[in-house]
Amino acid sequence: MELIRLTARLVLFTGFMGLTATLAGTLLLVETLFRCQIDRAPFARICFNGASRCLGFRMSTQGTFSNRPVLFVSNHISWSDIPVLGGLVPLRFLSKAEVGRWPVIGWLATQAGTLFIQRGSGKAGQARNEIARTLLNGQSVLVFPEGTTTAGVTVLPFHSRLLHAAADAGVDIQPLSIGYLRNGHPDHLAPFIGDDEFQHHLMRMLRQPAVEVGVIAHPVVTIDDSTDLTDVTRDLRQTVHDGLRQIQAGRLSDQASDGPTAVAGPEL
Repeated sequence: MELIRLTARLVLFTGFMGLTATLAGTLLLVETLFRCQIDRAPFARICFNGASRCLGFRMSTQGTFSNRPVLFVSNHISWSDIPVLGGLVPLRFLSKAEVGRWPVIGWLATQAGTLFIQRGSGKAGQARNEIARTLLNGQSVLVFPEGTTTAGVTVLPFHSRLLHAAADAGVDIQPLSIGYLRNGHPDHLAPFIGDDEFQHHLMRMLRQPAVEVGVIAHPVVTIDDSTDLTDVTRDLRQTVHDGLRQIQAGRLSDQASDGPTAVAGPEL
């Protein structure tokens, strides 16, 4: 059964990537011919949504995503957070530079206009400025303030430096919680931690039955230049942590998603 599931999903995933490459090429051609810049956020959302379908995710969501540019902050469990969250709302990610070199997801992230940062390079100030510029241009940005992925059972302390970009741009912050469940318990396959390799991790996930993914969009938090970001950062982390606990308790399983935030995974 695992071989059949893996084969079916690989065929689906390969076909989807072919369509995505065609779309990217078409957009590039149109931009070249007409000397214009196309907003790729809506197209990126479609592609991320499709990637989540191919991965067989079964989605449940709660809350309302802001329809204005905001700085999203979320806990971070796996590379799969990117297609999941990118498929729910138009946004740009801030991610470590290594992601841009990954097969499939790295290419998708690049096409979506992800802001890549080299870890340990001392360029957090530059990233903060770039995030602020993106927000001022009317595009939402998502950052993972933990700074690393986790096993998905708790939320690490948040780093506050990049959150200053929201105050710089005069936008709100919206915290998000994401969690993965298998058989009613935190999924041990989804976390991408340690020295794991992307290709091996992807194959393990494709072999297994569909994982349940819960996402909570919490109320926005308004800040300004006078806000004490130390307290705000601590409160944001607690909000995201409480949301993760809610997902782990299975309280989203009876809230079937519909409308634009729905991502229905194939039963493979």
